[in-house]
Amino acid sequence: MNIVIAGAGAVGIHLAKWLSGESHDITLIDCNQERLSNIDSSIDAITIAGEATNYRVLKRARVDSADLFISVTSVEEANILSAIYAKKFGAKRTIARISQMQYLTEPKTLNIKELGIDELISPESLAAREVRHLVNTNAASESIEFENGKITLLGLDIDEDAEVVGKTIAEVASTLQERKYVVVAIKREGETIIPQGDTEIKIGDHLFAITHPEGLEEVLSITGKRKIKVNNIVVLGGSRTGRHLARKLGKEYHMKLIEKDLEKSREIAEDYPDVLVLNFDGTDVEKLEEEGIGKTDVFVAVTGNSETNVLACLVAKKHGVKKTIAMVENLEYLNLSHGIGIDSLINKKLAAANFIYRYIRRGDFISLSTIHGLDAEVMEFNIKKECKVTKNPIKNIGLPKGALIGGVVRHNQGLIPTGEFTIQVGDRVIVFSKVGCSQKTSRYFR
Repeated sequence: MNIVIAGAGAVGIHLAKWLSGESHDITLIDCNQERLSNIDSSIDAITIAGEATNYRVLKRARVDSADLFISVTSVEEANILSAIYAKKFGAKRTIARISQMQYLTEPKTLNIKELGIDELISPESLAAREVRHLVNTNAASESIEFENGKITLLGLDIDEDAEVVGKTIAEVASTLQERKYVVVAIKREGETIIPQGDTEIKIGDHLFAITHPEGLEEVLSITGKRKIKVNNIVVLGGSRTGRHLARKLGKEYHMKLIEKDLEKSREIAEDYPDVLVLNFDGTDVEKLEEEGIGKTDVFVAVTGNSETNVLACLVAKKHGVKKTIAMVENLEYLNLSHGIGIDSLINKKLAAANFIYRYIRRGDFISLSTIHGLDAEVMEFNIKKECKVTKNPIKNIGLPKGALIGGVVRHNQGLIPTGEFTIQVGDRVIVFSKVGCSQKTSRYFR
């Protein structure tokens, strides 16, 4: 594909690295020449210095022949305008990053898709959606749903009291009367392991398992985790992400939102009457104690400062909060959560890049998810008549080494297949694959 990306910030660079690695032709536009010079050697892309809304710049980028134009600069107006221009000049599909909630909450009034923008993305809304899912599956540090929860991928830390410690995958499986989950990956000391039957689970491993609703409690039990009942949520920060959380969670839970800016506090209180808005500095430990931080089930920190979010979550954890979630700007922080005592870290820019990446590749399959720090992808395929995987049981399909079929949704029911299981036309199949063999794996399901 010929892809033009406007904006060489965190989202744009992340996308450019992913997509250039898959042999797409990438053109990267940014007004900062120095920033482009710094990435010239690390990304296989054509770089053009200039404003994304400038006709001559877009012409040099050849947007008229682009299969996809993605505008992810930090300026919302520039993203919208450049995407409209690109569509008018001939780009087949356009994506624009936005920040104002009105575009998402009032689509009939502000339907800018009619102007030529095929997809709008809001990193803040995507981050809030990720938080909501982590609240619902609160024993896990990562969680990805397929088919509205019929199948779920969970990431879980293995502590010394977990009953699976010292056991092989085969030994764990042998204790099950019915297969309710499958371990698809282990992250160990920075390495991604696709486990075999003789792979031993060790203390400190970060284990990824695919399960259905009936198997969730069993997965949590063997890994020493327990899902908590969530009633009270505290959100630190009246940022755009904080406001999206107020919209998504305010009616479901007893929610408090802490914002130190008085004017912002008043605005949020007026817009979200179901949320109790508190006006004070959320790093003030005494104030947090006065508000009963120790009785909170989930504490979410989404201010614009990563260090503040991390420290606030550590304070909350020390006071007995059961689940802590911090939003961080630096992608490198995402590998630290398991070592510093925070349950989950999220990054809104990575959430946006993941969303765009899935959008680009949805022609190959229904959906795709990536997990930061894990050298693997989770793919969902819709099985059609011509798919070769329906000809034999799973054990005889001959999938590439490094690929596992983790779950199947059939007649609206989640199933965890064994080697004897035969896939049928109409099934939706969840496949876990190392990045190096994902393209080869996808051919089996076409």
